[in-house]
Amino acid sequence: MVSELDQLESEGLSLLEQAGDVDSLEQWRIEFLGSKGRLKAALGKIKEVPGDQRKAYGQRSNEVKKSLEGAFKARQAGNGAAPAGASKGPMLDVTQPGVAQPLGKAHILTRVRAELCEVFARMGFEVAQGPELEDDEHNFVKLNVPDSHPAREPIDNFYIDEPGDPSRPRMLRTQTSTVQIRVLEQAIAEGWGPPLKIIAPGRVYRPDTVDATHSFMFHQLEGLYVAERVTMVELKTTLFQFARMYFGPDAEVRLRPSFFPFTEPSAELDMKIRLRPDKPAEWIELGGSGMVDPSVLEAVGLDPEKWTGFAFGFGIERIAMGRYGIPDIRMLFENDVRFLEQL
Repeated sequence: MVSELDQLESEGLSLLEQAGDVDSLEQWRIEFLGSKGRLKAALGKIKEVPGDQRKAYGQRSNEVKKSLEGAFKARQAGNGAAPAGASKGPMLDVTQPGVAQPLGKAHILTRVRAELCEVFARMGFEVAQGPELEDDEHNFVKLNVPDSHPAREPIDNFYIDEPGDPSRPRMLRTQTSTVQIRVLEQAIAEGWGPPLKIIAPGRVYRPDTVDATHSFMFHQLEGLYVAERVTMVELKTTLFQFARMYFGPDAEVRLRPSFFPFTEPSAELDMKIRLRPDKPAEWIELGGSGMVDPSVLEAVGLDPEKWTGFAFGFGIERIAMGRYGIPDIRMLFENDVRFLEQL
């Protein structure tokens, strides 16, 4: 019976040499090494072997098993065949060039925001943050917005209904100017300022009708500089320097007199922008600016006779539209891959 094992080994190795592809290797494995294969059957015959030959038969059975299994694994590896039980399919040619996968990138608004922060960082401004859900005190009262001002009307704000003190209404902030107040309060309480120089990028919310240049949610970049003897000349220099650093030395900008409750005097920053290649450049409002109103400084506990400052606020979408020639603000929020891949 040991001779039967010798014959099984010899036949198995011979047929294995003739197996030339994955399918034939798998057929060989089933025939010889499978759960119902010839090797399994031979191992089961040990019960029929006379007692004095069982030891020799068992040893030879193990040798044949190791021989066939080792030869199969070697042939399988050398042939590049898939392991037993693996799914069948086309072979992978590792010598071929790889398939490049598309890489994502930051959204255009995220990139513009980072670029603006970098430009103002070169001028000594630090980045500050504030909550988007604000209270009446920070959104209006300490910014010198009186109770009768139309900016407080529900038609111009997203007020939040919540239990508590109705005399202290809360709303989604309508401007990043709220961060000015919070930073000044913190600086005074902790004793590290003023002087201070900060910018505050973030989302703001106003129930505006959506059109090519307006949205109910958009992004602003607030700037604040408070120190002794700050003048309008420094504000103008900062804004013009920013425009030419970001848009190029040929940028056409102007300051136009305006009014805001929290700055006096106040001005709008306009820039000539060509939004469409078939139309001439036109003056587009980028944001408001001005000298910090003394009432705002008093509201946070600063002496306006000693401290002065300037503030400005830009619409980041407007800047992105001007920088990249985007004609419609809605394109920034539609997530059209064809549009986003161009920027």
